[in-house]
Amino acid sequence: MSYSETDVLAAVGRMEKYRAGQDGEIGAALAVVGLSSERADKEAAIRDDMIKVAHRVGASLRQIAEVSGLNRKTVSNIVESDKQDS
Repeated sequence: MSYSETDVLAAVGRMEKYRAGQDGEIGAALAVVGLSSERADKEAAIRDDMIKVAHRVGASLRQIAEVSGLNRKTVSNIVESDKQDS
């Protein structure tokens, strides 16, 4: 796999954003935490979108809660947010 110079510069820029001027292990750890948080936020958004779809097409809150590992109240809040967005 190869990356363009633009891809590399963008990745370095994102890492530097989280390093907060720290060098060594602290800076590396901060970069990993920041990048992992970005990824987790994206994954949660995808999960929430799919929860809304599953409910719209007939899955119960209980079913969704079981497969997602979330409690029913959290699932209900996610589903309700879909109705508020409409």
